[in-house]
Amino acid sequence: MKKQITGALAALAVGTAGLAACSGGSGGGSADADAAGTGGGEGDSLTLWLMGSDTPDELRTYLQETFEENTGAELVIEEQDWANAVTKLTTALPDAATTPDVTEIGNTWASTFTSVGAFTDLSDMYEDLGGEDLLPSFVTAGEVDGKQYALPYYFGSRLVWYRKDVWAEAGHEVPTTLAEFNETVKALRTEDRSGFYLGGEDWRNAVSWIFAAGGDLATKDGDTWESSLSDPATQEGLAQFQDLFTNASNAPVTEADSTPWVNINDNEAGVPEAATIIAPGWAYWSIGKPDAADPETMVWDDATFGVFALPGAEEGSVAPVFAGGSNIAISAASEKQDLARELLEIIFSGDYQTMLAENGLGPANTQYLEAFEELNPTVNPAAAEAAVDSRLTPPAPGWAAVEGSGLLEEFFGKVAGGGDIAALAEEYDEKIGELLNG
Repeated sequence: MKKQITGALAALAVGTAGLAACSGGSGGGSADADAAGTGGGEGDSLTLWLMGSDTPDELRTYLQETFEENTGAELVIEEQDWANAVTKLTTALPDAATTPDVTEIGNTWASTFTSVGAFTDLSDMYEDLGGEDLLPSFVTAGEVDGKQYALPYYFGSRLVWYRKDVWAEAGHEVPTTLAEFNETVKALRTEDRSGFYLGGEDWRNAVSWIFAAGGDLATKDGDTWESSLSDPATQEGLAQFQDLFTNASNAPVTEADSTPWVNINDNEAGVPEAATIIAPGWAYWSIGKPDAADPETMVWDDATFGVFALPGAEEGSVAPVFAGGSNIAISAASEKQDLARELLEIIFSGDYQTMLAENGLGPANTQYLEAFEELNPTVNPAAAEAAVDSRLTPPAPGWAAVEGSGLLEEFFGKVAGGGDIAALAEEYDEKIGELLNG
């Protein structure tokens, strides 16, 4: 099994070179586990990898103290850089001597690692950890053949942020359908201002129009994943994206991930460069007016700025936006499976889920969304609404390699630039299809 996982993950590392830089080092060792592979308890230790600084210190301390209280063992938390995460996980996961026992993982990577056997089957714990109350799109990302391997950790929703003053001056209100949204933002465009700021290569936001039209980036036919850019529903969404980029956005065709909150704020001339943007919920802290005491800090101005969930195709519905966030899983190579399961019980407990919510991280369990919504009534109710109906990238074994290849940026950039959608879809279906099945 170790040889099989190592080989598959080595192939993954090559395919994801564009996602993460090479990095040395390894995780906290699990080599001192007992021979039964369950972990010992008092005097033992468990290693948890967390990505970046998203999990606040308060929550880390809670996990460590509660874990020690419940098990007598020490919880060692090691923070990993997002930029190096794929490479480090690929190197560390197959070997009991280097693997983290439990690891956070980006939600779009979950399917790739799961498909090669890197994570433990959690199906027997699924109901106890939340079951159907867990965010369905994240569960699907870490699921293979109906079994759960990587469960949701936290979510971040993409939302529409708009200038109330610009919209009101033009006589527009918050739209109730996606078609109405599209027409509104096109009408708001001027030579110096995007009606809707959207980069040409920004597929992570553009894919919402594909999802809303009933399309997808890839689908499964039997045991085989196939790129579905040529699907009629996908092409309907792509046509809307092309129209929006051409007639609503002044963003560069080569722009992918960006900082659109800069454009919606007043620029040096006192005029916003965008009337509308789409960005994660945490953009709230970067949108507003400069603080008088600290001009580098933006203060939300409720009279000038507003936020809503991207509307769907049907009246009053919500479009299935691509959600940000993470999953969490137990390494199949860990020799401390029982201790690792005890940590998951703490992470999915009501206390910890509430703490996630109260710290602005969308909780995995939808039963705790109320605490999340109350934290920021301006933004979080819309974020919760968007998250429940969110979608993730296809859970294909080779999806991380697809992202790392840059093919999606190429394809969406060419579509935005006015290329023939059907011809481009046929060309890139072949290129992406070669990577999807690992």
